[in-house]
Amino acid sequence: MARKDIVVIGASAGGMDALQKVVSRFPANLAAAVFIVWHLSPGLKTILPSVLNKSGPLRASHPRDGDRIEQGLIYVAPNDHHMLLENGYIRVTKGPKENRFRPAVDPLFRSAAYIYGPRVIGVVLTGALDDGTAGLYTIKLRGGTAIVQEPADAMIRSMPLNALEHTNADYTLPVAGIGDLITRLVREEAPSLPKVQPDEEEKTRLEVKIAEGGDALEGNVMRFGELSPFTCPDCRGVLTLLKEGNIVRFRCHTGHALSASSLLQGANEVLEQKLWDGVRALDEAVLLLNQLGEKFAAAGNTRAAEQCFDKAREAHERSQTIRAAAKQTEELTADDLLAGGTIEARKAG
Repeated sequence: MARKDIVVIGASAGGMDALQKVVSRFPANLAAAVFIVWHLSPGLKTILPSVLNKSGPLRASHPRDGDRIEQGLIYVAPNDHHMLLENGYIRVTKGPKENRFRPAVDPLFRSAAYIYGPRVIGVVLTGALDDGTAGLYTIKLRGGTAIVQEPADAMIRSMPLNALEHTNADYTLPVAGIGDLITRLVREEAPSLPKVQPDEEEKTRLEVKIAEGGDALEGNVMRFGELSPFTCPDCRGVLTLLKEGNIVRFRCHTGHALSASSLLQGANEVLEQKLWDGVRALDEAVLLLNQLGEKFAAAGNTRAAEQCFDKAREAHERSQTIRAAAKQTEELTADDLLAGGTIEARKAG
């Protein structure tokens, strides 16, 4: 009988310490394969496999595209590549970013759920925003098991908070107990695959193909949602709004996928950039007008010089207003949106 032998873990900010604590509790004969996505800026070389190798008995490494899946190993997604699961082997791809990350948690979770269904144990740990929430929803939809780190125990609460807000987690506990819980769960028999609606099945299949590098436009991903008035912060393409339970997320026709929080963050970054572009343009105008004024003054044309200096003062005043607005631009996080409501609801429950 099939067991729960596929473990997928997602983490972001604060994740190294949390992952060390999880893998330190694994036995040397863990009867499962473990797959980890940890967000890292492009261009940086991750030391996570070597850190995890010192934290527990299981060997951790970056897989290569096409590597066979073996139990008792930890696979860490390489930098700037998605890690996806196929039937018996691993895909390492340069598909479009999801939630503005590559690797991203959602593609790993989604591909694991699509191929392995009830055999999957999905784990969301500390991190900002909400990567992993949609993937964890798919894991639950296809009969898998969902574990979420207790938000109060996380260095950054947003990822756990979002996962708890939008999915029906099976277990919520401090990170110190997650490794022991996984060790127990992998010995359990996996249930049968629940009935999945054909449209949902096809959407999951297509989104896995997009993460592999497939053509989102050719696959007509737009048919699974409705066109929104928003544009993709990565490519400026029109975004299609997708709904899963009470999750609202977006995907553009070039393939980029965004949660609502990631889209909000992207819009915030675009706004801040445009404001600073305005400051820069006005500052350059001030410099040019002052130089022209000095040249006119040196040539004895005081009237033209005074006009330049007056215009320079006006441009400087305008730049100060925009500069103040740029400095006040703040990122709206999941903690701001969810912390009170989620935690209070869980206390009441």
